[in-house]
Amino acid sequence: MKKELLSPVGNMESLYQAIHNGADAVYLGGKQYGARMFSDNFTKEELINAINYCHLYGVKIYITINTIVFNDEISDFLQYVEFIYNKGVDAVIMQDLGMISLVKDKFPDLEIHASTQMHNYNQEDLNFLEELGVKRVVLARELSLSQIQKFNTTLEKEIFIHGALCVSFSGCCLFSSMTANRSGNRGECNASCRLDYELYQNDTKIKTNGKYLLSPKELCTIPHFKEIMDSDVTSLKIEGRMKSPEYVGLVTKIYRKLMEKYYNHQTLTIDEDMIKQLKTLFNRDFTSGYLFNESFNNIMNIKTPNHIGIPIGETIEVNNKYIKMKLNKDICQEDGIRFTNVNKGMIINKLYNSKGLLVNQINKGDIAIIDNKVNLTANSPVSLTTDSRLLKQLLKYQEKKIDITIKVEALISQKLKLTLIDHDKTEVTVFGNNVLPALTKPVNKENITRQLSKLGGTPFQALTIDITSDDNIFISLKELNELRRLAVNQLIEKRIAVKEKKINIYHDDLSLVNLPIAKKISMSIMNEDQLKVALNNKVDYIYTYSYNLYQKYKHNGNIFYRIPRVCDTFPDMQDDNIIATNLGSVHKYSKTNNVVTDYFLNIVNNYAINYLIKQGVKRITISPEAKINMNFRSTIPLEMIIYGRIELMISKYCPLKMLINNDNPNCHLCKTQDQYYLKNNNNYYPIRNSLHYAHIMDKKNIDLIKKIKDYNDKGISCFRIELFDEKEKDIKEIIERVRRVLNE
Repeated sequence: MKKELLSPVGNMESLYQAIHNGADAVYLGGKQYGARMFSDNFTKEELINAINYCHLYGVKIYITINTIVFNDEISDFLQYVEFIYNKGVDAVIMQDLGMISLVKDKFPDLEIHASTQMHNYNQEDLNFLEELGVKRVVLARELSLSQIQKFNTTLEKEIFIHGALCVSFSGCCLFSSMTANRSGNRGECNASCRLDYELYQNDTKIKTNGKYLLSPKELCTIPHFKEIMDSDVTSLKIEGRMKSPEYVGLVTKIYRKLMEKYYNHQTLTIDEDMIKQLKTLFNRDFTSGYLFNESFNNIMNIKTPNHIGIPIGETIEVNNKYIKMKLNKDICQEDGIRFTNVNKGMIINKLYNSKGLLVNQINKGDIAIIDNKVNLTANSPVSLTTDSRLLKQLLKYQEKKIDITIKVEALISQKLKLTLIDHDKTEVTVFGNNVLPALTKPVNKENITRQLSKLGGTPFQALTIDITSDDNIFISLKELNELRRLAVNQLIEKRIAVKEKKINIYHDDLSLVNLPIAKKISMSIMNEDQLKVALNNKVDYIYTYSYNLYQKYKHNGNIFYRIPRVCDTFPDMQDDNIIATNLGSVHKYSKTNNVVTDYFLNIVNNYAINYLIKQGVKRITISPEAKINMNFRSTIPLEMIIYGRIELMISKYCPLKMLINNDNPNCHLCKTQDQYYLKNNNNYYPIRNSLHYAHIMDKKNIDLIKKIKDYNDKGISCFRIELFDEKEKDIKEIIERVRRVLNE
């Protein structure tokens, strides 16, 4: 099976680099609804140019509309989808459940890829997506290749093969949203995982060999590429829409070379110079990731979140004016360097040799002197992080050419006929004047071939030129040139042509009516003591992650088992109360159980609500990212968290196991009674360990109890208290506060 190489594109220069270095497809975002709002992205005019350019070269283009969408944005969202649909986009990449269902209804032949933001982790997730009608699934980066191979699905499988890793399961991170009001689910992630943290056990700081405790290395699957090519994965995705065009071009080129070697049954190796270039352009050290079951030590780089470059020498003298370095590699003016001991970097604007003379370059083995612009105070190893000569070299690439066959008929007294046929069998024919017999010097086939081969300024190259002609004919070279130009232009237009379709994108917000629904209180508990307090205080619904507690107390009728947020398998359950924390658990349980969906599903619009109602869900929890001014419509109860700690992220990487119990293969920190925290800027983020996953909790409780009436007016009828470490007295006070507002 031929695989697709899928490259990231942040601007037009990146697009050119991706296409001409071998991408089969590219993915990019417009100015709206894309999960990389801080990349350059594309205006509508640029999107048209990008789609046309891709299709000219036979490259597919996928546009990201993979954010959650609020109710008041839906009309604008549909107009945007209509625009890219009519301009010929090959597929859209989406996260929002409601918008996927709406787009499937309004644009039934538009191909949809389920973004990794949907947390596509298990077989039931894929079963849900099949029924939803998507074509391809972008699988979670926490899956191993062997797990991926076991999925039985009609969906195309897409995996990441290179680039930045998220420490949290994608789509499961509210860190920057809750702490900086910048939603990762809205494309505004502030990379909280790349900040510095300290680890605390209760009140005691734990010494760690680095302070960037949530920062992963860069994914690089070059060492395992044959295994990937042997798999049933359809699309191989490079991360990097915010990276430079040179980076996009080089990474695409490297993996294209590996793919071609695989298809030609050659050894899959890449020369060391290309690897060195790759490391120079961007790396946080490389890892094969969870895809190949790397250990946490080989996945995380807790010493730095930045590009580390390649080592080029050591400083040998430092003062407040200059820095003197002994080099083991060449450096040039305008190169970027980093002093690794202190993680400080700079661009070399002025470069001096050992005699103090200004120069453009200093060779390895020599001494280089630079101005001390970073206030370096002690000697340090030095790394090259920007190679100015390499960047200039990578700006130049060989343009991709499209093979065509040219056919000519030049028969006396008949119109000169020129036909171009590309490898996709796209064909155009143009006609010239009647061919005349030559009065003096005839035109021969060599003359015609030479003239029609002049395609240098076009995307095409002639694979073959077939000429059918009489002897002793005359054709002017000017006419041949004009026919060639006309045929080329028509072939370009035909390759990029899209037939616009009239689509009815009117939507009536489903005409759902909010039924009168009694106001209820729900409570998520962490232990049995909290559960007993909830029961004694007659809380309407009680949620527990503990299957044993659920079984022990479910006879009460109001206890719900909260499915683990990340799971491979699901217990068989029938006529039970279940909190569905992922789409797979909705698919598994909603037809035969009393299912309530959790806030982890990122529900923020009425179309998502409607789709879940159709799946048989009995109550839906709205995302904490929803705003208070949103109007929700539903025929079933809607729930919202109005008090408690929000879970900021869930990670397969456990900082406790790596940093505390690294040498113990039988780590039991999940069962410890100690409380661990990550500290940043005097903010303490509790770590809750469950089933060997790390759950990072918010630094404080949200408290929206005073706004219950406002939420009720917007369609919310069930109000959740999310407990963490609260004791009986605190829990009673919270319940009383909620009831007091409900009874006003």
